[in-house]
Amino acid sequence: MGIPTGTSKSRRDVLKVVGAGGAIVVLGAGYTLAGETENAQARAQKRPDGRPRLPPGQYLLQKLRDMGGQESDTQAKDFSLRIHGEVERPQTLDFRALLAYPQVTQKSDVHCVTKWSMLDAPWTGVRLIDIAANVGVKKTARHVVLEAAHGYTANVTLAEALAPEVLVAHRFDGKPLPKAHGGPARALVPSLYFWKSAKWLTGIRFVARDEPGYWETRGYHNHADPWTEERYG
Repeated sequence: MGIPTGTSKSRRDVLKVVGAGGAIVVLGAGYTLAGETENAQARAQKRPDGRPRLPPGQYLLQKLRDMGGQESDTQAKDFSLRIHGEVERPQTLDFRALLAYPQVTQKSDVHCVTKWSMLDAPWTGVRLIDIAANVGVKKTARHVVLEAAHGYTANVTLAEALAPEVLVAHRFDGKPLPKAHGGPARALVPSLYFWKSAKWLTGIRFVARDEPGYWETRGYHNHADPWTEERYG
């Protein structure tokens, strides 16, 4: 997610429906629901931590959905990612510097607060833990603030931000990340609802104290665990 455009459905309206226990199945053209068999199979599968692969209240889509938001006009050629805050060696990465880091390709499940999930979404990017090791995170750091276009932010605990599957992602399905999905680069935090995976990333700030982000200050849950349905506060 990002900051909504004037034409986007209000996430506050979505929260009202979710809070009322309603099923949200509002899909645009080209978004196909998986069959009930696929949903049942995903619910029966277990993650390494023992939790069901498909969190409660979620349904499967076969394609990553564009959730809108106020897009950045940044291209790869003028991309700039500031790594700062509680670090020993702050730095700013251009796109070439981002590509100089070890690159990881992985399949990760993503879960949106509006109740859709996509399994095995194929991402390529740089592990945040590798960036953190390079800048030297101070012992005072406890949280990470993901900064994005137009002042959008999302907060994540340090431990969850430095999980090995958390990426600064710049490719999807083997191709450059589309603008609609956060290109040229976005965060990917698979263990939390997808709004925490800030699109159009501009900064990663390590902080000593928690700083609730854009949606967290507008009714969303501060933590956002899909398996305990931490949708709103």
